[in-house]
Amino acid sequence: MSTQQAEIDRLIEQFDPESSFRRLAGVSAGIVTVIAVALSGWHFYTAGFGLHNEIAHRAIHLSVVLGLCFLVFPRQQRLPGPWEWIVSLGLVAFYMLMGFGLLQALNEPLPPAAQAAFIGVLLAVAGLSLPLRAYDGSHQHIPLRDWIFALTASAFSLYLLVFFDDIFIQRPGQHSPADLMVGVIAIVMVIEAARRTMGIFLPLLAIATVLYGLFGPYLPGGLAHRGYSVPRIIAHLYKGTEGIYGIPVGVVATFVFHFVLFGIMAQLTGLGQLFVNLATIAAGRFAGGPAKVSVVSSGLFGMISGSAIANTVTTGVMTIPLMKKVGFSPRFAGAVEASASCGGQVTPPIMGAAAFIMAETLGIPYNQLILVAIVPAALHYMAILFMVHLEAKRLKLAGMDPSEIPSLGWVLRSSWHLFIPLIVMVTLLLMQYTPFLAAFWGITLTVACSWIPKLLGPLGRNMTGLAVGPRALVQGFEMGAKSALGIGAACACVGFVLGITTLTGMGFKFSAWVLDLSAVAATAVKVLDVFDWFALNQVTVLFGLLFTAAACIVMGSGVPTTPTYIILASIVAPALAQLGVPQLATHFFVFYYGVLADVTPPVALAAFAAAGIARSEPMRTGMTAFRLSMGKALVPFAFVYTPALLFIDFTWSAFAIGLVSTIVAVMGLGAAYTGFVARPLGRLSFIVLNLLSLSLVFANPVVSAVAIPLVVGILAWHARPLAGAPQGA
Repeated sequence: MSTQQAEIDRLIEQFDPESSFRRLAGVSAGIVTVIAVALSGWHFYTAGFGLHNEIAHRAIHLSVVLGLCFLVFPRQQRLPGPWEWIVSLGLVAFYMLMGFGLLQALNEPLPPAAQAAFIGVLLAVAGLSLPLRAYDGSHQHIPLRDWIFALTASAFSLYLLVFFDDIFIQRPGQHSPADLMVGVIAIVMVIEAARRTMGIFLPLLAIATVLYGLFGPYLPGGLAHRGYSVPRIIAHLYKGTEGIYGIPVGVVATFVFHFVLFGIMAQLTGLGQLFVNLATIAAGRFAGGPAKVSVVSSGLFGMISGSAIANTVTTGVMTIPLMKKVGFSPRFAGAVEASASCGGQVTPPIMGAAAFIMAETLGIPYNQLILVAIVPAALHYMAILFMVHLEAKRLKLAGMDPSEIPSLGWVLRSSWHLFIPLIVMVTLLLMQYTPFLAAFWGITLTVACSWIPKLLGPLGRNMTGLAVGPRALVQGFEMGAKSALGIGAACACVGFVLGITTLTGMGFKFSAWVLDLSAVAATAVKVLDVFDWFALNQVTVLFGLLFTAAACIVMGSGVPTTPTYIILASIVAPALAQLGVPQLATHFFVFYYGVLADVTPPVALAAFAAAGIARSEPMRTGMTAFRLSMGKALVPFAFVYTPALLFIDFTWSAFAIGLVSTIVAVMGLGAAYTGFVARPLGRLSFIVLNLLSLSLVFANPVVSAVAIPLVVGILAWHARPLAGAPQGA
């Protein structure tokens, strides 16, 4: 392994909880490799040759995924001081509440021996979950307790598979005591798996929603509901299709896993380096070249990655040193890479796991979602490129030396074969083949095309890329399975939130609060609109979006993009729908703001990873990355007010007005938060640009006719060179 690859792996493990794998050796490593490769091989086979029964397919997937979670991820102490013990004891209390609550609520009491055995299993699992010893991942062997956890986590899905006919065909809707007791074990193990892979915030949120379902009658005011018994909640979450085995797990098992595997295999062949070379050719010669290369390469690499942190580290180890070399501060260099890398989750054709879940939730073909995502992704990168350009001008930085920029002809001649799998996969998606079949052929061609240089003999000696032989194939399949574990556990856990939301109507209660608050705020602000330029409904929608954005940012500080999207889309979408916002625009808004989680302090994981490469202070790097994201933060508001940007109710006039207004708004906000065009901006210009940019998202022809010339005029005024302007730091 190269030094650079070792550094990439170290940073990903340090800053990405989903990639903090154990460093196993010996028999333990062999067992994990066999299981992981078998999991990837099974998904690869089903992608090409057909899926099983839907519930059975999800159960098989989850039984292996959750088992591997405890074998691959170490138990780590992640909370300061006594909080780890406090939280752990709270989890144990919840497990006992569910166990004893079930025994008390059963219609027919179980024999004492059965009750003792059930409580004994719960106590054993709860005791093993206590932080009696922290494992930092350096151990080369798996401790006994994690083998027990792995077997227990696999057992509850295997129970459904073994007794499938009895449970779902012979007695549908009926729940035996054994079903419910296994259901309690399922809830416990899903929480522990999510805690192991994602940290504590998501499990606590899941537990809070379950308690909300239990204690509804005792809650005050609008929070109250009829309440549900322990058996009803267990059956709904375990045996229903809106709980553990709901749409999120189904999408991961059917679509996401395959594309994660494709991304891993494509990286093995050298596609990441090809993207960096193409980005260098496209942007390297311009002012602040390496920073623009970082943005473009992050966009290209993001097409196959779908992970902000992996994107940050993989491209950042090459681009961040170059940015520092030409004069950018370490903090800014890390912030550029982190901010740009977040766009991978909204960049077609693969995007992130949340995009697949969105397509399944809305019933939209994935190839249609790819087309819808083009404009938001383009605006995302345009916003960052503009701010990077202004910063380069402020620092008076030149582009890269011509000797550092590869020849386009050489890159295409040496790497053309690496494009074939991506082109075929995108073509199949656009031809409306299923995503998993497209991924199947993408993976197959990735392996096959990697051998083209060797097959060409002397003609291929100057071609780049790694031929994927048996060893590399095993490595890729193992890493593909490991990379999908975190999202699998998270989607199972977030099923608790979705299940309780559908059971209690929690989403409609939240929607009512959002509507009431938005209406009150809009009525108060509308008084200031003396020219009556904006309709009351438009302002009400604005406040609804602001509250939603704030919720995304708050949740994003502790939960990855996919769970953030799933939770907020389920409880916010009804509110915005009542305000007339198209459903697709609502879901894209939540998705887009969920992406900002990785650069939202205080838990800006992508920015922290970039700071590790740049050797800068993590929190300041995170704040700078958040500032660089201010321009693109305006984009989701634009496509809510102009659905034509998402090709909803499309007309060329609406699309043109919305696109021009959004571009000018993004440029205005980008200049305001950079504080410089060709000369520094004053405080008044900062305030005016913020107000004008915000008004442009409404895409009101009259407002745009006034605001666009004003924004352009302010930018043009400050674009006049100022001799002796300070360069800044």
